[in-house]
Order: sequence, then C-alpha cells, then structure tokens
Amino acid sequence: MLSSMELLRKQVSIIVNCGRAGVDRAVVVITSPGGAVSPYGLAASQLVRIRKAGIQLVVCVDTVAASGGYMMASVGDTVCAAPFAVIGSIGVVTQIPNFQRFLNKHDIDAYLFTAGKHKRTVDIIGEVTEENKKKLQEELDDMHRAFKDHVALARPKLKDNIEEIASGEYWVAVQAKELGLVDEIMTSDEYLESISQENEIIEIVEKRRRTVWSAFHAVASVMKTAVGSFSSVKSPNNYRTTPPMAMA
Repeated sequence: MLSSMELLRKQVSIIVNCGRAGVDRAVVVITSPGGAVSPYGLAASQLVRIRKAGIQLVVCVDTVAASGGYMMASVGDTVCAAPFAVIGSIGVVTQIPNFQRFLNKHDIDAYLFTAGKHKRTVDIIGEVTEENKKKLQEELDDMHRAFKDHVALARPKLKDNIEEIASGEYWVAVQAKELGLVDEIMTSDEYLESISQENEIIEIVEKRRRTVWSAFHAVASVMKTAVGSFSSVKSPNNYRTTPPMAMA
C-alpha cells in the first residue's frame, strides 16, 4: 500500500505540475474493494489535488470501486463505470476475535498494559465490557459520519439522500447511476476512445530499475543466443502500473 501510495503521489504531482488548468483532463481508472480508512482517505486527498489545480478529473471503474474504493472515486468531476461494476458500500466495518475465555479455560495468563482509558476498547486477549463495545461502536460511527460527509461534499447531488445510500450496501453500476453515485455507464476503454479524436492521450507509467535477477536473465539470454543450443530468454520490459492513468 505504501509503494502504491507513493506512486499515486508522483503521478498526481506530474499531472498537477504539467497539466493545463481548464484545458487538460486527468483520467484515473480505479479498481478497489476498499481497505483501511486512513490510507484510502489519503489516496482520495491526492486525487483532490487534481481538481484543486483546475484540471478536470474523470474517474473510470471497470470492475469495482467499493468502500474505500468509492471514497476515491467519488472525488471525480465525472464518474464512469462499466454496467456490472460494483459501486458503493459506503460504510465502516471491523472484526476482532477475542480469546479471553479460551485463555481462562486453559489457565493461561495474558497481560495488556495501557495508558489512557480508551487506548484499547476491544482486543484479542482483554476482557470485553459493554462500555468498551459501546466505545468501539462510537468510533466506527464517527468514521462512518466522516465518510458520508466526504461523499456529500465531493458529490453535492447526493447530499439529500446520503443516509439512504450510505447504508453499507453496494450496487451494480446501472443501479448506482439511478442513485447518483455514477454519472455515465461506459468502460474506461470506451471513455478514452470517445475523447481520442479531439485529445492527445498520454499514459503515465512507472519505469522500474532492473534488478539483479532480471540482469542475470539478460546475460543468460545473450549467452544462449550465442551458443545456439537454447531458446533465448528475454529480460522484462518496463513495468506498467495497474490501473493506468492518462492525461489528455
């Protein structure tokens, strides 16, 4: 996730610094079922930099943009999705197994030391009290409220029915469009083709340094070709990121 975040930061920086406000547009293909709140919140904030720079942001979803994935997708000026792409899941979830009864049954002592009343609410070894469960639920509700506010701010058209769509449910794109979560039904390829006649499309990809292993294969390829007794082994080309980003 950290390497992906760093790559996204660099890609966004290129677009912000090289793109022309009011002229160019950035197309981002998002494929994600979600994950931890903070990293996805940061990823969404990176995409917001494009809009703040005055560059139109188009988000395309071919398969899934749910939960944290939709947190990112929602910041687009336009959201396009393939007909059966999974969209939504505006909610927060956590699950924590607790082994306290097992430990007690087998006379195993486990110690947890904290400073601060709510430093730990529900964990895997400590006693789970009603107060702690209530506190954990409050924390989830706070995150959910922030998620709803984020979506409503990014897509004002959803403000009036945010409670309806922020139930944690997900929909296929054709249904999501009716609810206002998606603007256009089309794949990323269809969208790029639709603008290709009037725009020059530039794909931003990552070029990785050759590793020792790939260098070994390159040498082996030359040796085998010279001897002629084995088929050549080609060294890998530049790594291309998934999903791709394009600026027109």
